[in-house]
Amino acid sequence: MPKELSHLPQKASPVLVKQANIFADLPAKLIEDFQQEFQLNEWYKGDYINSDILSKRFFVVIDGQLEIKKSNPETGREATLDMLYAGDCFDLMVLFDDQPHNVIISPLTTVKLLSVKLATMRHWLWTYPEFNQQFMPYLAKKMREKEQQASDLILHDVPTRLSRIILEHINKIKFYTGTKAAEHQHHLVNGLNDETLARMTGSVRQVINKQLQLWKKADIIDKKRNQLIIKDLEALEKAAYDTQTLANAPLEN
Repeated sequence: MPKELSHLPQKASPVLVKQANIFADLPAKLIEDFQQEFQLNEWYKGDYINSDILSKRFFVVIDGQLEIKKSNPETGREATLDMLYAGDCFDLMVLFDDQPHNVIISPLTTVKLLSVKLATMRHWLWTYPEFNQQFMPYLAKKMREKEQQASDLILHDVPTRLSRIILEHINKIKFYTGTKAAEHQHHLVNGLNDETLARMTGSVRQVINKQLQLWKKADIIDKKRNQLIIKDLEALEKAAYDTQTLANAPLEN
């Protein structure tokens, strides 16, 4: 039986509101006014989150990692639409068109979020130019990410797509354990198993596993359960962006 989403019983503080990039540089008085409208939520890995809630509230991730995905009910195959980290917000589509968005909301870790009524979020955007100026660059960033995702899927093979996704994850969540001298050589990626990487890449688990094993054999990565240890960042970057030799290569799925 899936667990229902839970809500923390307290209001959000101005300190929490400032943790979101779209609010961070607003005047203190405006943040204090905004925080009165926010509710603090906590979702857990494995929670069932009904997507109907997206037509009622707008969410900002404060801590944790969240996957938004779609599935084909006939085949059971799933694709990742977005991977959200601390500072990200959703659902942008519902915010602007006020139409239902039938997606799967999947917390990958314990996730702490701020939420506000959708109508209130729209009112803020239309009423406060200083907030609009903060929000629009974030919207443009997400649009560029979607453009990159679509073009990568069409123009590049699996190794290129996979390496770019891993690098993007490293840039958003950085963990390191080890000596300071080796810090530039080792990057630990948590929470992305083969199935998740397949959804993000638009491929299948078997293809992703084969590529990861090739990189492991080449000592580019080390792979342990849901962890990837990046041992040769330069080689991974070359796989991601040195695509000239792959221009005429057949695309894999």
